Amino acid sequence: MRWVRQLYDWVLHWAHTPYGAPVLFLIAFAESSFFPIPPDVLLLALCLSAPAGAFRFALIASVGSVLGGIAGYGIGFGLWGLVSDFFYAFVPGFTPEVFLRVQDLFDTYDFWAVFTAGFTPIPYKVITIGAGVFQINFPVFVFASIVSRSLRFFLIAWLLFRFGPPVRLFLEKYFNILTIIFMILLIGGFLVLRSAF
Repeated sequence: MRWVRQLYDWVLHWAHTPYGAPVLFLIAFAESSFFPIPPDVLLLALCLSAPAGAFRFALIASVGSVLGGIAGYGIGFGLWGLVSDFFYAFVPGFTPEVFLRVQDLFDTYDFWAVFTAGFTPIPYKVITIGAGVFQINFPVFVFASIVSRSLRFFLIAWLLFRFGPPVRLFLEKYFNILTIIFMILLIGGFLVLRSAF
């Protein structure tokens, strides 16, 4: 859709201004509950424009995203009855059917559901708000968010710091596939460990 592309370009243009880092924080915060463009877009651009600050940008994105996730949890926990119609109508990824599936995921995999959404292209905002709606354990939610979001953003920062522009092209082209492969390997390892003990 054209408006998504325009929004993408608007996010990207902040990398060429003095306000890149604060805007990265705000986008990471907002994307955790309603904003459709992930902070990775701006993180990539900032890391390439100032490689020495790559890990600082990753930290900013991680803190903003986790705090935004906590806000999303609060929306689900305390405001969902008032705002659910708005989210279903205007925020991509939100449908009653999706929420039923999210509830099933939380019933079985609380930590892993949050971790997977935090690290992969699965919409993190659906999980953060769903976690509040279904009142999953709050410390588990925060811990899973910190681990998954930090791992995602610091991995991007390290790759760009280490390898530069060629990695940006590779990540932009294959990011979804790479994160899904990583999650399959991670969950496979978890299942092997669980069966071993």
